[in-house]
Amino acid sequence: MQDIQHKAAAIRLIIFDVDGVLTDGSLFIGDDGQEYKAFNSKDGHGMVMLQETGVQIAIITGRTSEVVRIRMASLGIERLYQGKRQKLPAYEELKQLTGFSDEQIAYVGDDVVDLPVMTKVGLAIAVQDAHELAKQHAHWITPSGGGRGAAREVCELIMDAQGNLQRLMQLYTA
Repeated sequence: MQDIQHKAAAIRLIIFDVDGVLTDGSLFIGDDGQEYKAFNSKDGHGMVMLQETGVQIAIITGRTSEVVRIRMASLGIERLYQGKRQKLPAYEELKQLTGFSDEQIAYVGDDVVDLPVMTKVGLAIAVQDAHELAKQHAHWITPSGGGRGAAREVCELIMDAQGNLQRLMQLYTA
């Protein structure tokens, strides 16, 4: 765990996949073609707190969804890459835009489409219910599954490693 803490302390940008990471992977599609997704509010609050510490958040997802755009806007996440079945080009663009090195970037995924990015970043994370190959290539596996608090666990891991978690939590208990 000390190695994970060391890797997490260096993170300046974290990239999340959506389906299976910020959601449980279920897709609800109405008769009218409208897509619905359920997001965990605790995950969202963790992402907001992490951004308050100066760590940037981006999204790279293979699907395109208006509900994802709306949810990310509500969390203050501006770097949103949708419809990216090949995620590596979006990752490279993010690296160029931010100037961060691989070691300063974390990625949270759940499936084999995430592997090209997971194998590049300084901290690769898989959610508990990820595909076995994603777990094999992860530096850390969350205790919870996608859409069930995994993103919050990732945010708290990074905040703790960077010495910010206790300070932020004290804001709620003071």
